[in-house]
Amino acid sequence: MTISAAIFACNGPELLSSEAVFFRDCNPWAFILFGRNIETPAQVKRLCADLREAVGRDALIFIDQEGGRVQRLCPPHWRKAPYAFDFGDLYHLDKHDALRAIWLNFRLIADELRAVGITADCAPVLDLPVFGADPIISDRAFSRDPIEMIDMAHAAMAGLTAGGVVPVIKHIPGHGRAKVDSHKALPIITESLAELETTDFVPFKAFFDAPMAMTAHVVLACVDTKKPITISRTGFQQIIRQNIGYDGLVMSDDLDMKALKGDLTSLTEQALAAGCDIALQCSGNLPDMVKVAKGLKPLSGDSLRRAQQADYMSDCFEAFDARAGLSEYTNLMRQLEKTS
Repeated sequence: MTISAAIFACNGPELLSSEAVFFRDCNPWAFILFGRNIETPAQVKRLCADLREAVGRDALIFIDQEGGRVQRLCPPHWRKAPYAFDFGDLYHLDKHDALRAIWLNFRLIADELRAVGITADCAPVLDLPVFGADPIISDRAFSRDPIEMIDMAHAAMAGLTAGGVVPVIKHIPGHGRAKVDSHKALPIITESLAELETTDFVPFKAFFDAPMAMTAHVVLACVDTKKPITISRTGFQQIIRQNIGYDGLVMSDDLDMKALKGDLTSLTEQALAAGCDIALQCSGNLPDMVKVAKGLKPLSGDSLRRAQQADYMSDCFEAFDARAGLSEYTNLMRQLEKTS
């Protein structure tokens, strides 16, 4: 059966029969979970199994599990992971130990996700925050320095992939200097292309071979003064595919965010026409998902190739002693914190 170029969410902790029928007929490539979908490990595992049963295949299931304030699996059932910026502080104290702690943290996250059936993580954040920008990124980023960011993001991605969880770098080509939160309004970035090439784009260029990326709903005035990158074919192709040189799978950020204006069917068509391989829509509202479905197209060509590569990555993982890993991680963090 043809697979649709979409990632959808469901409305609650259990898959409704109406949602199951819709997912069976639409056959989205993958799913994503949010806090509203999470109660207990057993419940999440059952939900993941039901979602896969609805489409009749081992579809990727995504979540935002960065740590800090963006963590969907939370205590008391799951470990509280640090903010990315906390690792950045530790990196300045002892680079080697900090990188090991980052790897262990994300390897433990991968272990927690796989245990309940989640196989893709929308992390790490590669946006470089700047002073005076909206705080939506801020402490979600490892560093304001691109070289430090690259170093730490490599450790994070290695931890996830070693655990069979496919990482998603975000938010390409960079949201860190936006003056407004794209959940609430459309950010317009006015810096020159030359300035962005030496700052915001640098981490993304270093990860040109990452399996998946999520767009930033931002206008880059240097290439398109009206449309955000997600729905601007000129901006998407010139910046993401050509300038940055990224050839992995690109999913849109959530089409429900207020940075985007217009009907969901039209936004879906525009995002896919611009160059996004996958349209992401997160509300779990069935009528809204139907609107998105009307604008979808089948996965094919390069988009299908990229999606298949991401799928394959979730099948590969290394043996890991989670108890020993947590003990090593805890000791490293204590030592680094004492030094600080």
